[in-house]
Amino acid sequence: MEQGKDDIYYTLGSPGLNGLYKEKGSKFLGLSFPVSDQAQIDAYLLQARKEHSKARHWCYAWKLGVESPAYRYNDDGEPGNSAGKPIYGQIQSYGLTNVLVIVVRYYGGTKLGVGGLINAYREAARDSLEQAEIVQKIVTESLSVKFEYKDMDKVMRIIKEQELEIKSQKMDLACQFIISVRKSNYKYVENRFLDLRCADVKRIN
Repeated sequence: MEQGKDDIYYTLGSPGLNGLYKEKGSKFLGLSFPVSDQAQIDAYLLQARKEHSKARHWCYAWKLGVESPAYRYNDDGEPGNSAGKPIYGQIQSYGLTNVLVIVVRYYGGTKLGVGGLINAYREAARDSLEQAEIVQKIVTESLSVKFEYKDMDKVMRIIKEQELEIKSQKMDLACQFIISVRKSNYKYVENRFLDLRCADVKRIN
């Protein structure tokens, strides 16, 4: 079964915490994090403000989701689109999602102008992403398969053939597997189990 590419995405496997750009006395620190929800984003932003409490600005951008991604960028008091947007541009440039990039600015006393700020925030963001580990991930869906114990061999044959991951299992006279299935292969796998005619097969949202 040939797999599609619409269920592949790229994110961070580890943070990039040492992005740095200096210009006319100002110091821009780039911090990149893998995130999965708004709560994680808020926690990292709060952490950055605490750890860099003497900084002047904490600008950021994030992107979440694969099929219908959400994103946001924030200039945190810098001139409009001079900070958050170039940070977000680097997330886009690397083709990433489920990621937060924060650039902390320590003001050096000399104004850089909008062009200088755009360059500084872009470079600090880029440097932090360069240091992070970028990984490929697969979009999966969960499938519940209920069956009688006597049909175990039939079910396991499909699981092994398709190299499926069993996320949880209940083993009794009546058994249930929760299986992780690659999205582009979901319908094919579902039909394979339905063809057994001995299993109750349901998608789990």
